[in-house]
Amino acid sequence: MADELELLRRADPVPGDDARFGEGPLGHEAESRLNHLMAGAGAGTGTGAGAGTGTGGERRPGRGRISLVWALAATVAVAVTATALLLAGPSTTPAVAAPRPLVVRADSTPVPLDALVGRAERDAADGSAGLRKGTHVQSWSVGMSEDKPPVTLPVERVVRWNADDSHTELVVATDPRHPGRRVLSDADDGRPRLVDDGHVISEQTFPPSWSDAPPQSPPPHDATRLRAYLREAQHLDAPPTTRELLDATAVLLDTWTLGARENAALARLLADAKGLRSVGQVTDRLGRLGQAYVYDGAGYRRMLIMDPATGAVLGLEATAAVDEPEYGVEAGDVMDYSAWIR
Repeated sequence: MADELELLRRADPVPGDDARFGEGPLGHEAESRLNHLMAGAGAGTGTGAGAGTGTGGERRPGRGRISLVWALAATVAVAVTATALLLAGPSTTPAVAAPRPLVVRADSTPVPLDALVGRAERDAADGSAGLRKGTHVQSWSVGMSEDKPPVTLPVERVVRWNADDSHTELVVATDPRHPGRRVLSDADDGRPRLVDDGHVISEQTFPPSWSDAPPQSPPPHDATRLRAYLREAQHLDAPPTTRELLDATAVLLDTWTLGARENAALARLLADAKGLRSVGQVTDRLGRLGQAYVYDGAGYRRMLIMDPATGAVLGLEATAAVDEPEYGVEAGDVMDYSAWIR
């Protein structure tokens, strides 16, 4: 495989005000809304969640849940793909950085979610970590096409809110040779600093804005109210299923850095969800030890990684459970992941 990092180093990044940049990559809120729209489209088809969208826009009914999931991932990845092409330039091969799936340690003992809830509640009683609006997350999604090789770009995003309700967002490309290496670091003054090697994709400051609707409003630290909050955040007509709860968790953590009490409430919701099974310990892409819980869907698998001491959600990873030869996808391939950093 070519040295993807060297390809990025030879790239000529396009400034944010360059005419070629167009409208730029999807912002955090736009990406969340796109997720909502795609989820609603899947629910409205004759096969429920079993309908997807092809690359040409045609409907592909009857292909199972995986088609909708990967279609959504591919749609969200369009902005990332376009940015990767801009970074690479016309004469450079685009960076490809498909990570390997996280592996459960064979010698580890699975910890039931109920036990993790107890630890989270004890941590909340100590009043250690507090709720903070904003996020620091490393993420990756595969870009798929029926006639072209996948173009992928792992990114790291820091969103920080100020006292006047304005906020900043910095997004950089991470090092494809070392998935999980920290590219951004928060300095003592709260301003994100570039470390290691990373190309700035976007750096934006947004004027003051405020909303009392989830997920922009502060999440409650009571499990019952948090369930209603996540339902509203995802525009659901019924309490969230396990799949929807995992999707809502990602939206929540892409907006807020949870405190100990919110972590405990979320852990309780996850413990009450059906289909999440404990599988043991994993080392995540940032080198952190976590407890892994797996949810098997129709054609896909989601792995939830949680801090074994505090019950905080560290990451989510989706892998294919069946082959999708028209997209070059094989069972076990990682389709997307997020790793949240406090």
